[in-house]
Amino acid sequence: MPLFLTDEQSMLRDTARQFVAVTAPISHMRSLRDARDPAGFDRDLWKQFAEMGFTAILIPEGEGGLGLGHVEAGVVLEEIGRNLTPSPFLSTAVTAVTALKPGSADLRQIWFSRIAAGEAVAALAVDEGAKHRPAQIALKAERSGNGFRLTGAKSFVPLGHVADLIVVAARTAGSPGDTDGITLFAVDKGAAGLTATPERLADASVAAQLRLEGVELDADAVIGEVDQGWPGLSRILSAGRVGASSEMLGVGGGAMDMTIGYLKERRQFGVPIGSFQALQHRAAHLYSEMEVARAAVLKAQQLLDADDPGADRAALVAKAMTGLAATLAVQEGVQMHGGIGMTDEYDIGFYMKRGRLLAELFGDTNWAADQLARMSGY
Repeated sequence: MPLFLTDEQSMLRDTARQFVAVTAPISHMRSLRDARDPAGFDRDLWKQFAEMGFTAILIPEGEGGLGLGHVEAGVVLEEIGRNLTPSPFLSTAVTAVTALKPGSADLRQIWFSRIAAGEAVAALAVDEGAKHRPAQIALKAERSGNGFRLTGAKSFVPLGHVADLIVVAARTAGSPGDTDGITLFAVDKGAAGLTATPERLADASVAAQLRLEGVELDADAVIGEVDQGWPGLSRILSAGRVGASSEMLGVGGGAMDMTIGYLKERRQFGVPIGSFQALQHRAAHLYSEMEVARAAVLKAQQLLDADDPGADRAALVAKAMTGLAATLAVQEGVQMHGGIGMTDEYDIGFYMKRGRLLAELFGDTNWAADQLARMSGY
């Protein structure tokens, strides 16, 4: 598969770039932050995403969607990252849609139509500690009547406080650390026993700490097979890692563009600082690292779309590479802007905050590298 976009994908990129830059530039994020918006995103903007067809990219054509793939979803996510746009796109249009595909026809019918219309927001609840360790799931799902009773807690659930649907990974058998015995559940907003405590994160987005105290669900809430949820969860997490990597490409690319622009404008000793060879070398190195990361992300997207067995490994490579490249981009950006790079008046600092958050989401660079090493027998 060639590592470049097709003509149709390039047209989508141009459309998404113009739409997001006009409707949700960095000033939009600033206004939500300054207003301490409790939702953490703009619902009217989410409806506009739906009107553009973006929310339906991964939904099959036969179920009211566009039937496109992760390459196309990544195109939109990159523009979201470039503009630091607060959006439920990753959690809803990517991870939740991926999670629901093996679900029952009723679940798909209910949620795909609402997601495509921009009427629903979804969240994925997996982690229970400070770090991403999906096999360590301990939240219990016990048999109760014709369904299950969920008891436990989840941490760091982006938009979990406003989600209409929460996909919860719970343990129906085994012990924390086992990959067998995990089951996925669709939990509706407002379920009795479910509480969500929102917390403002470093980049001004909002995540929630969830408590499930005897949440009663019927058997129809199960996504996939009981006790056999690990393969499905792995697929969801791979989609999430590739999606987060796509957004990080946008964050790194936006920071790099802003920095290059500053190097061309800022003058020292009567000349642009971009004429200094040392800064040119750093800029060239950054460009190279970003291009390598871009290739890794596109390869992972293509393998996911092809249902290739190597997709999970490629997703880990993409997450590790973009974590390194985007971190380099935002750090170089802040440093090359000098002291003003740390002030609130300049946007470059916001790229660092968003990049840091995305680097942790679905596993940081070190965790991804460790997983790759284990897969290779080390």
